[in-house]
Amino acid sequence: MVNYLSNQGAKQKKGRNTFYFSAEQVLLLDDVGETILPQTDTPGQSYWYRSIYKKMVTDCYNPDQQKIFIGGLDAINADFEKKFSIPFSKGSIIQREQCLNQINATMIQYKKDKKEEDPDHYFLMMKQLTILGYFTSEAGATQSLRYVPVPEKYDGSYPYKKGDKAWAT
Repeated sequence: MVNYLSNQGAKQKKGRNTFYFSAEQVLLLDDVGETILPQTDTPGQSYWYRSIYKKMVTDCYNPDQQKIFIGGLDAINADFEKKFSIPFSKGSIIQREQCLNQINATMIQYKKDKKEEDPDHYFLMMKQLTILGYFTSEAGATQSLRYVPVPEKYDGSYPYKKGDKAWAT
């Protein structure tokens, strides 16, 4: 497996945390996001991945986390090419799922063996951002969750029936 702690495609200016993704990495982000959480009959899922990944990694991750995230993105593509002889973006959905399922299994083992000071696995970061991005998107908040644009008062004991959607607001 490729060392995901390297950072080859992303740019970072010395002295400031000015970080950006290459055009190829942005397209790969879309493909990885679409594989983690594929588009279904819920509209509006396409291409929000790139905005949440870019925004959170650029503005909220420290330089070490950014290196891990980008190194992981590069590792996904390199591992996929090694296994299937084509880039991730050209692979079938079955090949992509097979690749990410293998990475997910590696991540689970990494978490079991992880020491407290060890960084998070890049795939955990990607999965967390994918879910955060979806449930904070308009489609996720209004169609997968219950949403009230202007909530009334807070009611901590509002009745909940098993099977009800969770609240977005």
